Amino acid sequence: MNVFMTEMPAFIKNELEQLQKIIGPLMKKASKYTLWSWPMIGISLINLFFLLFVWPDMGDNYAALLVFALIGAFGFALSREAKHKKKEIQSLTTSFFVKRINKSEIVSEPEKKKFTKLVQEQPMRGMYHFVQFLEMENRIS
Repeated sequence: MNVFMTEMPAFIKNELEQLQKIIGPLMKKASKYTLWSWPMIGISLINLFFLLFVWPDMGDNYAALLVFALIGAFGFALSREAKHKKKEIQSLTTSFFVKRINKSEIVSEPEKKKFTKLVQEQPMRGMYHFVQFLEMENRIS
């Protein structure tokens, strides 16, 4: 996010910095969960594959099977939690955009409704619509 923020006008930067304060902690958690989940899943699946199929005589080692199954389960749980955090980030972002759009006293009500509808219907393009709104607000003022 910081890469393209250097080329943005100050009025857009300020709004995105406020958004970053809200979603920053959640983004850190989601990133950590994702960072730890994939290696755990990979290690677990590779070792379980080797224990069960490549070295079938080692398949009797139930302790190793249990340990790698638990590592994999924990990795999948972290991955699932990261997915939930990302959904929460998306909903907080959309909520922030809608509140900010509705708070504007410069833009007319029909325009506010149009941008609110766009942000809510297309959450993946919400940033694009929000920036368009901010640019319109800046032009009018």
